[in-house]
Amino acid sequence: MVQGLKSKAAVIGGGPAGCLCAYFLQDKFDVTVFDKNSPLKTLLPTGGGRCNLAHAEYDFRELASNYPRGEKFLYSVFSKFSTADSIEFFEKIGVKTYTQDDMRIFPVSNSSADVRDKFLNSLKQVKFIKEEVLRINIKENNFSVVTNMGAYNADYVIISIGGHAGYDFINKLGHNIVEPRPALVGLKTKEDFSDIAGVSINGILFTHKGVSGPEVYKISSLRARENFPYSLSFSFIDDIDFQSLLNDNPHKSIKNLIGEYVPKSFAQYCLESLNINPDKKCYAIDGKTRDSILNKLKHFEVTVTGTFPDGEVVTSGGVDLKEINSKTMESKLIPDIYFCGEVLDIDGFCGGFNLQNCWSTAFVAAQAVLDKAASF
Repeated sequence: MVQGLKSKAAVIGGGPAGCLCAYFLQDKFDVTVFDKNSPLKTLLPTGGGRCNLAHAEYDFRELASNYPRGEKFLYSVFSKFSTADSIEFFEKIGVKTYTQDDMRIFPVSNSSADVRDKFLNSLKQVKFIKEEVLRINIKENNFSVVTNMGAYNADYVIISIGGHAGYDFINKLGHNIVEPRPALVGLKTKEDFSDIAGVSINGILFTHKGVSGPEVYKISSLRARENFPYSLSFSFIDDIDFQSLLNDNPHKSIKNLIGEYVPKSFAQYCLESLNINPDKKCYAIDGKTRDSILNKLKHFEVTVTGTFPDGEVVTSGGVDLKEINSKTMESKLIPDIYFCGEVLDIDGFCGGFNLQNCWSTAFVAAQAVLDKAASF
């Protein structure tokens, strides 16, 4: 580098992680963000368009426990950039926030577009190049970022391509990629739930394809690395004295009795699947039939055969964490190359956790680059 000129930092990926990293580097570096799409495009659908920025958990270990993959890796990361730090950053760029009863943090504007505009406005010193990165060539003293349009020199490279982009050029650098699989998605089932599509019970939504909803997203995340098919069992009714209920309501139809605890359409579906007439009176329900109904409601089994796009759709998999220094986000294989965001084998539950991973790993990467440059 010529004396007096800023070092060049190439950020590959203009999503949440890449842009936050660029923000913290822009005062000291000549920063270029490469992305074939518009910057922060992936921020727009988050939180149903309202932008669920973070989750109001301020203990870093408790926060990290919401990541099926990456929990221990994130201890160091979250201790350096916490939920409170995320809120402070957004307040600084003009995004005021509030916390819902479920601890999800949103902008007061309830608008991802508003957050995006203010975020981009804070990156005045950052150059954006709308080109696709094909490979990174390692040179004697720096790097060459090769795109579909040309080549650009960089002293430091931060890779933040998200969880849905191609990993080819990362593979070529020698990094191992844990096979990407979808998480926080709907689950296809062997069973046909078309007759009860739209029915929701305890966070589980039945659809024409299978099951969805908040509880299913969590299950899809926990079991993202599991091979199909696999079985799930749901309990839709608390412990009740079913026989007493039958005795107390002898002339009520069994469908209407069960319908006091679950949606009637679901009650009918369960009864018909057991070959029980939904209009049968409670006095006519014998012990064997009673037990089969109760078992169906307490152990409702489904067979999962695959996934379908729904919910947040994050990726389980990515760059192997064994090859990344959690204190700096630097590659253990190639000095001066860093990783942040969903490109890593880190994924969290719904509720702002995946964006928090982006904010925190991006800050740690940026700070490490700043520290290293300052040491020369």
